[in-house]
Amino acid sequence: MTVGLLLAAGAGERFGGPKALARDADGTSWLLRSVQALRPCAEVVVVLGAEAERAAALLPMSVSRIRADDWAEGMGASLRAGLQALGPTDHEAALVSLVDLPDVDAAVVARLLGAVTGPDVLARAAYDGVPGHPVLLGRDHWAGVVASATGDRGARDYLAAHEVALVECGDLASGADVDER
Repeated sequence: MTVGLLLAAGAGERFGGPKALARDADGTSWLLRSVQALRPCAEVVVVLGAEAERAAALLPMSVSRIRADDWAEGMGASLRAGLQALGPTDHEAALVSLVDLPDVDAAVVARLLGAVTGPDVLARAAYDGVPGHPVLLGRDHWAGVVASATGDRGARDYLAAHEVALVECGDLASGADVDER
């Protein structure tokens, strides 16, 4: 069983506000779109931080919420909080995604989930050969990722030091994140 772990805790300083509260010009909530993208997973868990109460109010009751108290430190804090909260569960892997990936949808998630499985998996979506998000972290790697996740680097250093399967998704999405309005 793989859990979808959505990191949505940041203040979005370069963006001008928390991306968990952002909406497209047509009113589409980035947070809800990102949750929908993770629906191929057995469960969806969202890590919140900046404006956590306002963001939590947007989520359906079926979505679990985790608050990263040290969210201001960066993505590493959100990733640590999420993986630590998942520790007592029976999930064998976590598919980690970000709230600011507008064209990453359920098709990308399903392809990544279908390509590799198991508690020892390390895989990530690639777009035209360039590694991106989401990232699939098997349970065997959670402690190592938690130990190395600092600042805005998330799992980057851990992934660089290990063999990671790339799953090409460039035909489905660009995988580009949005940092500015």
